[in-house]
Order: sequence, then C-alpha cells, then structure tokens
Amino acid sequence: MEIPEVLSKAEAKMSKAVEILERELLGLRTGRASPALVENIRADYYGVPTPIKELASIAVPEARLLVIQPWDKNALPAIEKAILKSELGITPSNDGNVIRLVIPQLTEERRRDLVKLVRKRVEEGKVAIRNVRREALEKIRLAEKEKEISEDEARRFQDKLQKLTDGFIEDMDRLGRNKEAEIMEV
Repeated sequence: MEIPEVLSKAEAKMSKAVEILERELLGLRTGRASPALVENIRADYYGVPTPIKELASIAVPEARLLVIQPWDKNALPAIEKAILKSELGITPSNDGNVIRLVIPQLTEERRRDLVKLVRKRVEEGKVAIRNVRREALEKIRLAEKEKEISEDEARRFQDKLQKLTDGFIEDMDRLGRNKEAEIMEV
C-alpha cells in the first residue's frame, strides 16, 4: 500500500470521528430547543426501531418548545414512549395530534453534569483519532522496515501524520469548548 494512500485514509477516518462527535454534541440538551435533541431517538414503529425524524416533522415554534407531528397518528404512542425512555429527561405532552416538549431551564448542577459529558465525548473522540494515527504509524514503520521507503521519507510521513492528528484534535477541542459555552450560557 502506498504511504500517501495510508495518510489519506487516516485523514478520512479522523474527519469521520470529528463528524460523529459533532452529531453527538448536537443531541445534548442545552436549555434551547433543537430538532437534533430528538431526531435520532428511535421509536418502535411496527416492530422496527425507526428514528423520529423518519416518522414525524419536528418543529421549533418557540425557543424552548419542540413540536413533533407524526405523519401516521398510530406512531404517536411509540414516539412518546421512546422520548420517555431516552436520556433527555423531558416528559412529553400528547394531545392526540402532536407531542409537545417544553425544554426546561437547566439547573447549575445539570449544566455541570452536561459539561462533564461533553468532555467525556470529546476525550472518546480524541482516543478514536489517536487509534487511527497509531494504525497509520504502524504501516509507515512497516514500509520503512521492508525498505519500501527511506528513513527520511518515513520521518516526513510521520510528521505529516502528526500534523493531521493535531489539526483534528484541535477541531474536537474547539467543538467541545463551543458546546460547553453553550451549556453554561444562562
């Protein structure tokens, strides 16, 4: 395998790790209503776990209110049950047509818990990036050992890999800082 190809695959995997972290952080409640809070919660729809975004329209009519309107009224109880089971900690109100979620203000203690959760998710993302770096590094060292590339080339590729890694780690740190600021905002 060509080393530039190894680097581009590593970059793609690292980029994917950042995207996953971004999606996970969107799903964390900050005191503001956002469709991302519920759209990936899976409701049991005729025996098939289905994301709410595929079962209903999700609207944000006010800053702290979510309205979920299922396309099939029979899905209403399943969606309500899924929201209750989720980690959101919000009780939905169902009027027979739509489900309303009033997003309560976060307590100081809940904000601190959420910040800890953000830090944990960021750290998990960084571990994923480091694992990708380790795999690519092994391939570079193997190519050098088997005399496919010179020592100087190996050093250059390792430096490129480290720069890539540092860039993606910085992206994750930035995402984490932004989410923490959003959570702590009163």
